[in-house]
Amino acid sequence: MADVVHTFHALAFVENFSLKELAARYPEARRSHYQLWFPSASGGSVYLFASGAIVFHDVGQSARENEVARLRRALPKLSDAQVLTEEFSVREVPGARIDIQGGVLVVDALTIERAGVVALTISQSAAMEYYERIVDQMFGETDRLVEKLEKNGTMPVFTRKLHKFIGAAIGTRSEVLSVLHLFDKPDAAWDDPGAEKVYEELRAEFDLVDRHQALELKLRSVQDALELVTDIARDKRLVWLETSVVFLILLEILLRFVGH
Repeated sequence: MADVVHTFHALAFVENFSLKELAARYPEARRSHYQLWFPSASGGSVYLFASGAIVFHDVGQSARENEVARLRRALPKLSDAQVLTEEFSVREVPGARIDIQGGVLVVDALTIERAGVVALTISQSAAMEYYERIVDQMFGETDRLVEKLEKNGTMPVFTRKLHKFIGAAIGTRSEVLSVLHLFDKPDAAWDDPGAEKVYEELRAEFDLVDRHQALELKLRSVQDALELVTDIARDKRLVWLETSVVFLILLEILLRFVGH
């Protein structure tokens, strides 16, 4: 039996997907807690993930475009912004040991379950890049705030923007934990040692664990820095408030003297 090369294409969107909502639009799809899966009409398979990624397994370009158009009809508010397109190959070699060779996953047999594990891991990597961009932007904005504090020695009295920024950081951190399912081993990996090996090899290839930890550290750093800046701004507001109270008391005393 000759070697067979399988191709996976991932496309990530800004928005997350509601699998419950999409399940009603894709009646032929099988649904799990983190994905929808269905066969493409032209051959191959399509996976939709809650993280906002769609992954194609052995689906040609024309069919991929048709599936994206169908997704847009199912989700009319889906933005045109696409975070990442990624391609990954799997070579099926009978009797081979599961391994990564030259950036290509080599397997003895690519079952439906193993293909699902490949699609999940690629979707996680694509979604991870989206969050990395957001967090890097937050990190940069936080640096600018700290630089301003270092330069001026003070912060603006009004903290509304800071509070919104902190809320965004906390929300992003929660989203990273809840959407990516980085530490949730797929069901197939429990039942098939080969699928588990595929899962482990791909997580290492895409460096998912280290990238996730780096995101966590950056988000925690951003949150801590913003809370410190907010405390400084709050202290300044208290000083202004106390000064205003003292001024009003003095004004009242002065008016009483003038009245007499």
